[in-house]
Amino acid sequence: MDNFLEDRKSKLEIFKKKIRKKNIKNKKVDIPDGLFTKCSACQELIFNEDLLKNDIVCPKCHHHFRMSARERIKLVCDKNSFKELFKNIHTVNVLEFPDYLKKIENYQSKTNEVDAFIGGEAKINRIKVAIGVLDSYFMMGSMGNVVGEKVTRLIEYATDNNLPLVIFSASGGARMQEGIFSLMQMAKTSAALKYHHKKGLLYISVLTHPTTGGVAASFATLGDIIIGERKALIGFAGQRVIKETIKEDLPEGFQTAEFQLEKGFVDINVERKELKKTIQKILYIHKKVD
Repeated sequence: MDNFLEDRKSKLEIFKKKIRKKNIKNKKVDIPDGLFTKCSACQELIFNEDLLKNDIVCPKCHHHFRMSARERIKLVCDKNSFKELFKNIHTVNVLEFPDYLKKIENYQSKTNEVDAFIGGEAKINRIKVAIGVLDSYFMMGSMGNVVGEKVTRLIEYATDNNLPLVIFSASGGARMQEGIFSLMQMAKTSAALKYHHKKGLLYISVLTHPTTGGVAASFATLGDIIIGERKALIGFAGQRVIKETIKEDLPEGFQTAEFQLEKGFVDINVERKELKKTIQKILYIHKKVD
C-alpha cells in the first residue's frame, strides 16, 4: 500500500512539472519598456545598454541612429570641457503663427533644451575649439531666428578668439513658422563665416542625418573640410519634390553621404566610432596643442 501511494505521489509530481513547463512555454513574457530599441534598418532588437556602449550604432548592421546634441558633445569633446554659450536666447513669434509658442514649449519640455542648437567652447583632445550642434529632436533641427543667431554668435566668438570651429548639422531646413525671418539666417550665418575664413581659421563641418534645406544651403556646406557621417541624408529638397519637378527617376542612393562623396560634395565619410579621431587629426594638422 505504501509503495502504491509513493508511486501515485511521484506520478502526480511529474504531472505537475509538465503542466508548469507547458504554462511557461505558453505564457507571454512581459518585457519592461525602455530596455530595447528596434533597429529601423535590420529590425534587430538591441539592448539599450549595448546601443549606448556602441555610440548609438546598431552592432549588427552598423545603422547610425540619430543622436541628440548633448550626446554628440559627449561623444567628441574631452570630459567636462564643454562650456555652453548664448543659452538665454528665446523664440519670439514675430509672424504670430498659430500655436507656435505652444509647440516650442512642448519641445522644450520633451528635450530639456531652449531650441534646436547648442553652442559653446570645448576641448577635443586638449585642443580648444568653438563647437556647435544642431539637435534633430527639437523641431527636426529646423533653423529659425534663435538657431541662426546662436550659430552666428558662435562663429563670431570663434573669429574673435582665433579658434577653430566645428559644427554638427542635423536639420530639416528653415523653420516655416518664421517665414522670411528664417530664410534670412542663411545669409547671416554665411556672412559670419566669411570673416572667420578671412582670418585663416579652420572650419570643420560635419553633416549628419539629415542635413537638408536652408541649413544645407548655407553654413553646413561652407566648411573648409566637410565630413559626412555614414549613410546620412544630405541634400536640399526632398527626393519626392525633385522627382516631381524634373520628371525623372533618381539614381540609387541619391542624397546619401556615400553618393555625395562620389560626386565631390563632401571631402570624407566617417563611421561614428572614428569621428572623434578624424576630427582630432584634422585639428592637429592646423593647430598645435596648447
